[in-house]
Amino acid sequence: MKNETFSYQYSAKRNQEVESIRKKYIPQEESKIEILRKLDSRVQTAGMIESLCIGIIGALVFGIGMCFFLDVFVGVAWIDKILFVAGMMLMIPAYPMHRHISRKTKAKLTPEILRLTDELMKS
Repeated sequence: MKNETFSYQYSAKRNQEVESIRKKYIPQEESKIEILRKLDSRVQTAGMIESLCIGIIGALVFGIGMCFFLDVFVGVAWIDKILFVAGMMLMIPAYPMHRHISRKTKAKLTPEILRLTDELMKS
């Protein structure tokens, strides 16, 4: 009779590393709760970048007009008034534009969010 032996070595750390590498290459499906979180964050941040850009540009133009008014920049006397008005005209619509884009995005995504919440509450 042959003396056949069985040897087995277990390394938890090694198996954990192999499992973490394996997870990177397995295509993963997003769960419904993750999709719901992404949709909710899209609604919450809708229009933020656009309104911030318009508001910041308006504030900068207004500030440049202030510099002309305080004689930091030497220039024509009427240019400060034009820059004041232009800066205000850019700053004023920033918040209403944010509200409009936010409401539009919310109306567009509401049916999908409600469908996902109904599915998640039933299961």
